[in-house]
Amino acid sequence: MKKLSDILYKAGVVRVVGNPHARIGEIRFDSRLVGKGDLFVAVRGTQADGHAFIGKAIESGAAVVVCEEMPGTLIPGITYAQVTDCSFALGVMASNYFDNPSEELTLVGVTGTNGKTTIATLLYQVFTGLGYGCGLLSTIRNVIMGKVIAATHTTPDPLALNALLRQLADEGGQYCFMEVSSHAVAQNRIAGLNFAGGIFTNLTHDHLDYHKTFKDYLLAKKKFFDLLPSRAFALVNKDDKNGMVMVQNTTARIRTYAVKSPADYKCRITENLLEGLQLTINETEIYCRLTGEFNAYNLTAVFGTALLLQQPAENVLTFLSSVPPVEGRFDTLHSDNGITAIVDYAHTPDALKNVLTTIEEIRTRNEKLITVVGAGGDRDRSKRPLMGGICAAKSDLVILTSDNPRSEEPEEIIAEMQAGISAELKRKVMVIVNRREAIRTACHLAKPGDIILVAGKGHEKYQEIKGIRHHFDDKEILEEMLLNENQKPI
Repeated sequence: MKKLSDILYKAGVVRVVGNPHARIGEIRFDSRLVGKGDLFVAVRGTQADGHAFIGKAIESGAAVVVCEEMPGTLIPGITYAQVTDCSFALGVMASNYFDNPSEELTLVGVTGTNGKTTIATLLYQVFTGLGYGCGLLSTIRNVIMGKVIAATHTTPDPLALNALLRQLADEGGQYCFMEVSSHAVAQNRIAGLNFAGGIFTNLTHDHLDYHKTFKDYLLAKKKFFDLLPSRAFALVNKDDKNGMVMVQNTTARIRTYAVKSPADYKCRITENLLEGLQLTINETEIYCRLTGEFNAYNLTAVFGTALLLQQPAENVLTFLSSVPPVEGRFDTLHSDNGITAIVDYAHTPDALKNVLTTIEEIRTRNEKLITVVGAGGDRDRSKRPLMGGICAAKSDLVILTSDNPRSEEPEEIIAEMQAGISAELKRKVMVIVNRREAIRTACHLAKPGDIILVAGKGHEKYQEIKGIRHHFDDKEILEEMLLNENQKPI
């Protein structure tokens, strides 16, 4: 049992009616989960307003209600705490409830449109390799001291997030690397956390279904850096036009990384092959198993972060030269007869452009590039024609298919992708709505030496259709199809 006054510390309290020292059980923001003695936070969400469920929470046993607007009738025996912002208060209260675990850890956040998962995962791998106890909070998975915990959101809700950080601290963890999504910043999921540093990757077209305008999306990312304490570092991609915009108002120590511009941490690509990258980072040459210019940026960000966290450059580069590709990020397999298949999570116009440009730079032009791609339903529709146009322009054959259609009809999503493809490029485009059949067709059409890119889902092991998640793994299906063609992956 926790004391209410301790939980409400720095939570933006306006007034408390009732017992400020009440003892509470759990903190809940879903009225369906409330039990006897719990504290209910009436968060205003995108789908519903928690204030409408205060009565239900009290009926279920809530002893304390945290709200922005006091109910018209206050029930005797119930304590009410009015706050300026329930989502902010929830984040702060979650940290307080779990005894502020982020203050016991070196917590580094990674934000931007593309590259978050790769950078966070590489940092986890490098620091684990250097002998530290580490945690990873990412789109793919959450990992606490080597134990994998399934991830449901890029950034968990404040209660789940602080529970994971508390587990890491209690088990002797020292570092935690986490993706910080624009949604998480806008919804105050990271309120109350103590960050030692923040990394900005890039900013391109995404999530406008939620943020509505690019400016709002940019400001959500920027807010993360605005809130960093002066003792923290802010490491930004100087080659991105929004890199320095992110740190205009930060009090954190500003450092930069780049491939094309002068920067504190500078990378130069010597050789870019399907098998990996030959790089020079701050005058030291290394070979890495990751491919593409976008990964040169990711590796340089990891290098810069490690140095900012006082790690020896030589040790960091040694580990970077041995880390494997991140699951679903330019994840390759090769068949015996020379077909190369690539699975990548690219689901934005810029991410697709990066992956296709990388393939373009390392292919011989004697082979055919077949791209299988779709777009997610119930998400930013404006990026669909851009995705279709980019894939058609940079591929020899495009198979438009279903991704996670969610509540939408996949045929309608595909039609919106086709709208961005010029008349002269449409001859290179096929439509196969069934994703498994689309991948099978790509494997059937591929000849020795050809390249197949299956984009959009990457690490995901499901396909979401009409609210139901069905098992679906792009890489698993590619391997199965290539095996059926007597092309055993190696």
